[in-house]
Parts: sequence; structure tokens; C-alpha cells
Amino acid sequence: MRREVHRWWSPNLHKDMEIVVYGHYGFGLLMFPTAAADFLEYERFYLIHTLAHMIESGKFKAFSINSINNESWLNHNMHPADKAIRHQQYNKYILEEVVPFIYSDCQGEVPIITTGASLGAFHAANTFFRRPDIFSGTVALSGSYNLKDYTKGYYDDNVYFNSPVDYLPPWHDEFMINEMKNNKKIIIASGQGNYEDPDASRLLSSILHEKGIPHELDIWGYDMPHDWPTWRKMLPHFLGSRF
Repeated sequence: MRREVHRWWSPNLHKDMEIVVYGHYGFGLLMFPTAAADFLEYERFYLIHTLAHMIESGKFKAFSINSINNESWLNHNMHPADKAIRHQQYNKYILEEVVPFIYSDCQGEVPIITTGASLGAFHAANTFFRRPDIFSGTVALSGSYNLKDYTKGYYDDNVYFNSPVDYLPPWHDEFMINEMKNNKKIIIASGQGNYEDPDASRLLSSILHEKGIPHELDIWGYDMPHDWPTWRKMLPHFLGSRF
């Protein structure tokens, strides 16, 4: 299986950022790490291993990127307003740097599906919902989609426009709503075991249902904790059976 690590200076984040690419062919799978983890996390925890047969068969190419959560929502020494600004810079990095890199590596504008677990699920879902005209779907595992869970009460426009449970209900942009409805795959999944919060997934699902946006809510059992064994089962299942 092809594995290449790339690194460049990000003008949006003002730092070097790494990305690892797995595979040769297929749609792009953009992978967001959990918590404050890095671009190799999915490899270290053997999730890439569970996807290897699909990657090698050319079903998709995986692009795993770095997080900057320890420079934003997980940095307890920053003012929340600065955390929100840093988060917006990360959004620009995704759109202006990572997406063009994926297109270049794939030699064309391939569909891109976002995915992630835990805090990575939030980023994956938020990235898709903000720009369904660019991304073709999301597989969000064990996430919370209320950014206020990380702001300790702080709230401004940058928080609002990155909190799906806040900005989706009143959103009436017909073009963007239709983009979400137009042959897009939206999968929201959670276990019910230790440290899981399936109600967060149910809340997001209820909002999508009210908007008439097709999606799949899949709540797994009480034997599925908020941990890697769960995600090593979930992600191969969805990528193998839904795409």
C-alpha cells in the first residue's frame, strides 16, 4: 500500500503541517484526528490496518491530517475568543490547502468524504455541513456537535458558525441545503458504552430530520465504548457497506 508523508508551511496556520496519504486510487477520505492527536494517530491505533484491504483495492485514498486542537479548544491558557479565531484559521487551512492538495494528489476533483472519531467527528461533520458544495459526505463517529461543549460558556459568531446544532436549525440557504440533499452520504454513529454520548448524535439527527436532509443515524450497543475498538469496527463497516 502506498504511504507517503507530506509537509508544508501553512500560510493560514503559520506553522508546518503534515499529512499522510494511503493508497493510489478512489475517492478521497479526509481523516481528522481525535482530541489533540496528530496525523499518524489512525495508523498507530491500527485503524488504517483495518481499512487496508479497501485502500489497496482502490476504493478510496485516505488523507490523515494534523489537528491543532491543543492550540484552540483544548488549550486552557487561551482566551476563548482566540481559540475561536484559531479554529477559523484551521477551517481555512482545510479549504485552501488540504482540499487542493487532495485534488492534486488524485489528479482531479474527486469526491471527498470527511471522517473522524470523538473531537475528530465534530471537525468532520462541521467541515461537511459548512461546505457541502465541496465535500460529498461525512462519517462522524462518537462525536458532539455542539461547540459550546468546549467553550466554557463563551459564545460569539465564530463559535456559532462552527456549532452545527446552532447554525443548522435556522439555516435557509436553499443552495447549500440542496447540496446536502443531493446524493450526499451523511452517517452519524455512536456506541452506548462507557464515555459515549449517543444523545449528541440523536440531537444532530433530529435537526437533520427537521431540515429534510437524508442521513443515517446508527446507534450501536452498550458494549461499544468511546474507544478505538469501537471505531476500528465502525469505520470499516460504513466504508465497506455504504460507499
